[in-house]
Amino acid sequence: MDINDVRGLGTVFALIAFIGIIAWAYSSSRKTRFDDDANMVFKDEDIAQRSALAETTKND
Repeated sequence: MDINDVRGLGTVFALIAFIGIIAWAYSSSRKTRFDDDANMVFKDEDIAQRSALAETTKND
């Protein structure tokens, strides 16, 4: 076994790991979590708007 065999096995291992990560990311069981994570920024804006509105009404 020489260095080229090790490099080839490393490449195969990296390819298998890459395919595993892609399969994990696109699995349907993760869709709801990723959708929630994607909308997290908008939820923060809603909370900020409600806080500002509550503070405005509190000062009146």
